[in-house]
Amino acid sequence: MATAKNRSGRLRVWLWLALLIAAALAIAWVIWGEGLRKTGEAGTAYAAHVACSCRFIAGRSLEDCAKDKLEGMELVRLSEDPVAKSVTASIPLVVSDTATYREGYACVLAEWER
Repeated sequence: MATAKNRSGRLRVWLWLALLIAAALAIAWVIWGEGLRKTGEAGTAYAAHVACSCRFIAGRSLEDCAKDKLEGMELVRLSEDPVAKSVTASIPLVVSDTATYREGYACVLAEWER
């Protein structure tokens, strides 16, 4: 009986700890989330445009183009759609932007919907 009581107490402690961590993350998102989103929009737009140009104008691989990201852009992930000739830069769960190569226009960012 004492063993079941100990397990129940430990489970309760873990549940409270998980709830406390979730609350702290929610508060952090409320405080810094908007700034991260706005900064992320600029960073992903820049990264998508540069990577698209690197990939579809310079002809380099996307992996090689990823080396061109600036310091501080470690969270930005790049992916490509070779059929559409586009590159998407994203910060997972925050923001993403896509640039598409268009003949005669080079790489063009997708219009932002605000």
